[in-house]
Amino acid sequence: MMTKFRLSPCFLALLGIGLLSSSTVSFSREFFNPAFLTNMNGSDKNPDLSVFETENSQGPGKYRIDIIINDATLETTDIDFFSIADKSADYLNENDPATNLYPCFSAQRLAGYGIRTRAIPTLKTDSNGCVIIKSIPDATVDFNFNLQKIILSIPQAAISTVARGYVAPERFDQGINALFLNYHYNGNNSYSRNNDIEDQQTHSVNLLPGLNFGPWRLRNFTTWNKSDSNKDNSGRWDTVYTYLERNIIALRSNLTLGESSSESDVYDSVPFRGLQLASDDFMDPESTQGYAPVVRGIAKGNAKVVIKQNGYVIYQSFVPPGAFEITDLYSTGGNGDLNVTIEEADGSQQNYVVAYASLPVLRREGNLKYGLTTGQYRSSDSSVDYTPFTQATASYGLALNTTAYGGAQLASKYQSIVMGLGKNLGEFGAVSLDLTQAWSTKKDEDKNSGQSLRVRYSKNLNDVGTNISIAGYRYSTSGFSTLSEVMETYRDDYRIYTSDRVKNRTEITVSQSLGDDLGYVNIGGVMEDYWNERRRNNTLNIGYSNSWKGITYNLNYSHNRSSNDNAGNGRHYATDKLFSLNVNVPLERWLSNTWATYGLNTSSPGSTSNSVGISGIALEDHNLNWNMQQQYDNRESGSGNAGLDYKGTYGEVFGSYNYDKNWQRVNYGASGSIIAHADGITAGQSISDTTALVKAPGAEGTRVSGNTGVKTDFRGYAVVPNVSMYRQNDVVLDTETMPDDVELDTTTATVIPTRGAIVLAEYIGKKGIRAMLQLVDGQNNYIPFGAIVTNMNGVNASENSSIVSDNGQVFMTGLPQSGSLIVKWGKKATQACSAAYQFPDTDNSIGIKQTKLTCR
Repeated sequence: MMTKFRLSPCFLALLGIGLLSSSTVSFSREFFNPAFLTNMNGSDKNPDLSVFETENSQGPGKYRIDIIINDATLETTDIDFFSIADKSADYLNENDPATNLYPCFSAQRLAGYGIRTRAIPTLKTDSNGCVIIKSIPDATVDFNFNLQKIILSIPQAAISTVARGYVAPERFDQGINALFLNYHYNGNNSYSRNNDIEDQQTHSVNLLPGLNFGPWRLRNFTTWNKSDSNKDNSGRWDTVYTYLERNIIALRSNLTLGESSSESDVYDSVPFRGLQLASDDFMDPESTQGYAPVVRGIAKGNAKVVIKQNGYVIYQSFVPPGAFEITDLYSTGGNGDLNVTIEEADGSQQNYVVAYASLPVLRREGNLKYGLTTGQYRSSDSSVDYTPFTQATASYGLALNTTAYGGAQLASKYQSIVMGLGKNLGEFGAVSLDLTQAWSTKKDEDKNSGQSLRVRYSKNLNDVGTNISIAGYRYSTSGFSTLSEVMETYRDDYRIYTSDRVKNRTEITVSQSLGDDLGYVNIGGVMEDYWNERRRNNTLNIGYSNSWKGITYNLNYSHNRSSNDNAGNGRHYATDKLFSLNVNVPLERWLSNTWATYGLNTSSPGSTSNSVGISGIALEDHNLNWNMQQQYDNRESGSGNAGLDYKGTYGEVFGSYNYDKNWQRVNYGASGSIIAHADGITAGQSISDTTALVKAPGAEGTRVSGNTGVKTDFRGYAVVPNVSMYRQNDVVLDTETMPDDVELDTTTATVIPTRGAIVLAEYIGKKGIRAMLQLVDGQNNYIPFGAIVTNMNGVNASENSSIVSDNGQVFMTGLPQSGSLIVKWGKKATQACSAAYQFPDTDNSIGIKQTKLTCR
């Protein structure tokens, strides 16, 4: 068992002064005579300081270290250090000072840092499985103990060329085996103010159980609903889906078996029961997700490349002389051209612009995304036929900022094929065009065929601050139908079921900046007409938002016009016009975390309402939200509501009350999760697809930073509901809320979970009494400076050690109520003793005990 050391500041300071102020002429290296540390009372117990005589020399053990490779900090983690007993030159670099320790890096860990271990024929490991860094040609390692850093210098030829934010698959964590349940309950009691109408009560429960076993994820979604209108008072159960899923990292893909929905990149998503294999973009670094153009250039010498977008630096890097390519720009949605500057070593500059516009379908050059689905069509109506079908889609990034995409759907009642191209047109924006050909046979109808043409466009006009985020047009012939539209006709009530078949659809979304302090305008519109019906739908939405001295306000106008004439009596129009004004005023000057709100709403024909309210956040952890609102309209009718929402360690509860002239309603509910794992059962807030489980035994009631209301339970466990899949997540414990009798080796755990994983964020520490001890021998002489004191009682006792400073003082943590300490200041039997102790039976979580012990 390795020993973890705690070095007091006093010890380090005195040791440093001693090393600087003492030397001898009989040695070629510096030497500190331990006799200088002889106690003032004449003790002749000289400590053995040989382990500390050379620079960076320390005792072996596990240390929390920053890992730095080629000036890039990769992570902070625990690293084992071993002694170099024979001072073998294999471990040392010729220009490094002598050291008695070497860090243990396995080949797998180094591969996780992007080092091409399999491509280095000279790579050697020792009997502990540790890579001998010097066996990597031209590599060096430096351990700075004072800064707790390991600095590795690895030649570029031995490092894989990876994108920014790249995480090696070897570091992906599949998580622990666990059974869990996500739950959400909502209840409503409605009390009628009209004696002729009965009171009503409804209940609904959503259950999402799951099982994780290695890389496999079993998921289910089940609902239960009960209301007074149900004939069956026991309520109704429904299963939304059940599926088994796992990642296939080598293919950057997920495999799904069961009930799910197909990919929606090319076709509209289709519910299925069967099998799906599809790309998972989350496995890629963020810098290669989405679309961004390749930036190419030529540097005259060693140069710095700076890329700006909308005045902000989004990328900078150093490049060698010659041609270069930058392929790992973060996708920004095509929101502005890229201004590239090449700063040469002689001070000269090259400047040019790379136009940037994007659409969802665009892929980076060389990037492939695919999806393959086969199974039965799955409808929410159980009477719909379970028709087998297969769907395949793919999109691939070509050269010249072009993307090709396409797909096919095959079923006995439906076949279709789609092909398309997307293109970044530079200063003219981005455009995509695709054509779908479909053959279909609806229930009790002859076989039909049709086509659908779709065009999409995006452009940012930087000079005037206008962003056309997406403009689209689709035209479909009268014989065109989608797969879902056809399948849904094969139901018992197919004559009642009608599918509105769109003929033309045009949509546009535009945002406009009005300049500094003048706010933003957003405009969105949709126009549709349909085959076989004299029907049209037109929708226009206009919004304006701004802020002034912390006061935020927005105005919205909506115009909806629809027409329908199935009877052939002329077109009838229905028009809705809605206008709203919302103002939010912070009351920080009088009440912290509190806001006043005002709202105005008007709608045709002539309805107007005004509302005022107040809302806020309460409690130390900001985990209680509250609100109150009162509303009046021009029909002399009032309504109001008030609500509370509390997020805690074991879940979330909420409740509200509202009323109007007809009803009084009380809403209430709770949500959360329960995870059963190898160490027991832990309850927490509702979890997302990927979760972390904190394990910090003894550190009960400790807050998890960045997660509202999340604290460790009575056993030191906590559920962290949201972590990012395939990304480095730092789960940090708040030391200010940690019990006084607990000390952790680290308060940060780094996890890199795969999709759907429950990863363990484990913290090693000690729980027990904190004590400042003064150690003396049988003659009342102080124990020598530098002696090592080890607790021989309790869990992981051998790892609980500290070093004596001056006057025999040593600070210990994690001590049980009684026990014994072993003290050593050398390798001889006469350079050791033991001290028994017994602390009074008082509250050990408060303060630091102080006592004097005799070591015999």
